[in-house]
Amino acid sequence: MEGKGDSMGYKYFPVMLVLALSGRAAFADGVTIEKMTVMSADVEVPVEIAIPSGKGPFPPVLYIHAKRGYDEVDQRHITTLAEQGFLVMAPDWQSGRFIERWPATHNPATENDVEAAMDKLMSYPNACRIPIGIVGYSRGGYYSIRLAARRGKDIAAIANYAGHMQNPNAPEPEQLFSVAPEIAQINTPMLFLIGEQDYELRRMNGGRAFYSLYERGVPVEMQYYPLARRAFDFRNDQSPEEKIAARHARERVKNWLRQYMKVDRNGRCK
Repeated sequence: MEGKGDSMGYKYFPVMLVLALSGRAAFADGVTIEKMTVMSADVEVPVEIAIPSGKGPFPPVLYIHAKRGYDEVDQRHITTLAEQGFLVMAPDWQSGRFIERWPATHNPATENDVEAAMDKLMSYPNACRIPIGIVGYSRGGYYSIRLAARRGKDIAAIANYAGHMQNPNAPEPEQLFSVAPEIAQINTPMLFLIGEQDYELRRMNGGRAFYSLYERGVPVEMQYYPLARRAFDFRNDQSPEEKIAARHARERVKNWLRQYMKVDRNGRCK
């Protein structure tokens, strides 16, 4: 099926679902997508939950989308994570507050919305009662470190694709020459995944965060992908190398989460 691209080469596929009245959608590989809302103060936050096939409970993962907005790209991503055996909750931190796609500034209130989804995930039926994993994409990376600073005991591991490691509202000198103060506070194992041709600022901040975490003894790894550009895993004009990088990244994240979450060699809760 041919996807629709935009000016940056990102690809968006229409997702073909069989919807039920209960708000559930069945996918070909046995993954079920449920739609619901969680309350964050007086805001209804839309969330999607990707549930693996088979009998649970399943290890829980919070997926935090980029400022691009939650769309079919993210839905495919959480489906892949569910195919790997994770129960995934993905809050749409923009639409509940009527935030347009690609916001330049950061709304701190949305952090509470993401945390409300995290609380729901931790109590969700069929989710193992263990510290969760987090997968963040771009702006989602900033949410992940904010959560880790506040709720470190509840988070087993983080994997960030080109994650923001600085407050998007920070002044320009801080964007260029430092990382968010939360990096000096967290002890959560973190995996960075960045295309070597991504924006220079993103590579610089990710690199600084890597060294800061490493110097403090926090388990951290940096995965650079040669010849890979920004959004290498879903670009409309993916090169052969970027297609391989995308497959490798998905496996790399799966193994990282399994390593630090309390699961057995088959990814099942112990």
